[in-house]
Order: sequence, then structure tokens, then C-alpha cells
Amino acid sequence: MNPVNRVLVPWPEIRDRLEGFAAEIYDGDRPPPADLSDVVACVLPYDKGTAPAELLSRPMPELRFVQALSAGVEKLLPLVGPDVVLCNGRGLHDASVAEHALGLVLAAQRDVPRWVRQQWIGSWARAHTRSLIDATVVILGYGSIGAAIETRLRACGAIVVPVANRARPESGVRGVAELEEILPRADILVLVLPDNAGTRGLLDAERLGLLPDDALVVNVGRGRAVDTEALLAETASGRLRAALDVTDPEPLPPGHPLWTVEGVLITPHVAGGSASFYPRAADFAVAQLRRFAAGEPLENIVER
Repeated sequence: MNPVNRVLVPWPEIRDRLEGFAAEIYDGDRPPPADLSDVVACVLPYDKGTAPAELLSRPMPELRFVQALSAGVEKLLPLVGPDVVLCNGRGLHDASVAEHALGLVLAAQRDVPRWVRQQWIGSWARAHTRSLIDATVVILGYGSIGAAIETRLRACGAIVVPVANRARPESGVRGVAELEEILPRADILVLVLPDNAGTRGLLDAERLGLLPDDALVVNVGRGRAVDTEALLAETASGRLRAALDVTDPEPLPPGHPLWTVEGVLITPHVAGGSASFYPRAADFAVAQLRRFAAGEPLENIVER
């Protein structure tokens, strides 16, 4: 392994496993080190707001490799020079996001918020609910996370229709161009879309209108994929339901009408950050830095 000058990593669990590295902690809770002139690689802090952007906006003339631990890196692209390799965290969040998506679906279908409210007042008022078994679930934005969600949904007896940007008939994956045909059959629509020019507003008023009455819209991708005003209109009327881990705007401000719409369940963008993520991310970051130092091919390179 060739020695490297200096790398920044977010957690001691990564630093302490890096033999032969001059590894330093930058966790995003404090300002970056004043002198970054000899930093050749960095693993960015995860779920720390603007901290990654603040770091990358500093001069780092020797920087050659940036590892993000998030699957989406849209906000980082303008900050990483063409001579720097940028890798994302694709695959690290699959299990965590899939668990959360399944939890949102089940909570909405089995009306868990209703039972929680009844528990608070000691009410034993029974009713039958919707189910997941035999429901047709469209996964829009089908990649590695979508595949993990599909596995869990099929285990619950759902009928899954995966949809990606382009159709892959050999794998049973439909294309976005077929949405007008697919959406009217969806009992549940799960969005796992990234944030880019092609996905923003993809689920607009017209496409929401294609969903059947009482359909559930679940978003664990990016908030801007959905027209918020159109979704608010559909859910406030009671025609559609929603379970959202991401919103537009985000954070959803206090007083926004989505907070109090009956049939809307909101979690604060926490799907990817469960306990299962951190050991996987540490293992991956260590392996990537070792590959970098050895001059070996890196995984999850973002093509630009």
C-alpha cells in the first residue's frame, strides 16, 4: 500500500481501522480543520446538513477522492472538481430504507396512527383496516433500494410492479414512459427517486389524478419528485392517502397544512439512518480508502 498524506473521516470507527493513513476526524459538528492543503481524500459526514458542502467549498489542492455516504449526491456535484473521483453510498441504505418503506406502508394500510391516537385516550373502538396482501404496489425509481423494498413487499404477499427510467423487459422492469398505463392499477405507489431535472415534479397533478381512489403514495426518495400542492389537494379531499419520509419543502415547516391532513403520515427523512447503516458504512469507507491508497478501482463511482 502506498502511503497517503492525510484523509478526513467522520467517525473513529473508520479512523482506528486505517493503518498507514494520517486519518483525522471531521464529523460535521465542528468547523473543518483550518489547514486542508494536504488532504488527499475525505469521507464526508452523513446526515449533517450543510457540513459536506462547507468542507468541499474549502481549498483542497491535493484532493483526489471524495466518498459520500449518502446514495444521492446531487448537491455535491458542483463542488467536486473534474480531477476528483466522487463515489456515493449506493447499497449502504438499502436495508434501512426498505425497512422504513415497509413500515410506512404497513402503518398506513393497518391504520396504526388511528390506534395510537386511541391508545392515548384509552379507547377500545375496533374497526377492520386495509391490508398489504394482494395489493398492487408500484415502485417508481427501481434500483438497489427498490429491489430491497420489493423483496419485503413480496414477502407480505403484495403484487409488485417495478418501474425505472428505462424499461428492462428481460427483468420485468417497466419504464417511466408507461406510467399513464400503470398508475391507474396502483393500490400503493412507492417513490424511490433521486433529485434531478428528470424527476422533479414527475408525480404532478395529472399523474396523481391517474391513481385510483384511496391509493397510498409513499415517498422515501426525494421530496421534489412530488408536486406538494397537488398532493395536498388530493389528500385533503380524502381521495388519496400519503406516507412521506421526504417532503418539498424540507424540513416541512411548522404550520404547513400537510402536518394535519387526515390520512397523511410523516416521518422526518429518517429512512436511511437506522442502526444497520453505520457498521455497513464504516466497512465500506475503510475498504474504499484502502483501494484508493493501493491504486485499485473504486466502487460506486459517480459518472459526471
